[in-house]
Amino acid sequence: MEDINGAGKVALITGANQGIGFEIARQLGKRDMTVIASARDQLRGTQAVEKLRAEGFQAHFLLLNVTDQATIDAAANQVARQFGKLDVLMNNAGIVAQRAIPSESDVDKMRQTLETNVVGLFAVTKAFLPLLRKSPAGRIVNVSSALGSLTRVSDPRQTTYENTYLAYGASKAAVNSMTIAFARELRGTSIKVNAAAPGYTSTAINNFAGPQTVEQGAEAAVHLATLPEDGPSGSFLERFGPVPW
Repeated sequence: MEDINGAGKVALITGANQGIGFEIARQLGKRDMTVIASARDQLRGTQAVEKLRAEGFQAHFLLLNVTDQATIDAAANQVARQFGKLDVLMNNAGIVAQRAIPSESDVDKMRQTLETNVVGLFAVTKAFLPLLRKSPAGRIVNVSSALGSLTRVSDPRQTTYENTYLAYGASKAAVNSMTIAFARELRGTSIKVNAAAPGYTSTAINNFAGPQTVEQGAEAAVHLATLPEDGPSGSFLERFGPVPW
């Protein structure tokens, strides 16, 4: 996959203290970007940044809880003061609050999932958009999931996607819709907005059951974060290519 030179660019990754988020930060650091690793837990976030710095990357910790508007606003103000712009916003933070068939899913778990995965992503994007507008080539990447692909999960021939992720799948379908909406609004600007499906990756979110490595899971998101000027906007990609909406 072709990408652009990251020298001088600043990338913010939400939920970067572990798993795919941490690996995305590593991969962008390898491309000479200054990475801002955000997390809602200061200790875990600081430890992640120390690991990134130990590998020689320019890394900074940012306290940010996507369900807490006060921390979002404070984080945006801090990035504005320290860097004056943002080149990449990687909306990676998300949760799987429950696994259950639809009729047995919990209402509160649904609210919690949507608040984190959808409302939180929107709030972060809205807060950091003014800084992305100051970049000559802003990139917004929303980490989604193939479970958010209505085409795939509704195909009666498929046997891959379990019907036990109602809240998570619905949240990622909403993320996809939001990706399209922001891409349409920002059409004609230098900002590109896309969604990435990591695939079933071995992380804590699935008790490390996924067959893919975190390096493989980060591939599509890193590609979209480093798109050249003629790259797409409003697309949904996995490491193997486009994902149907």
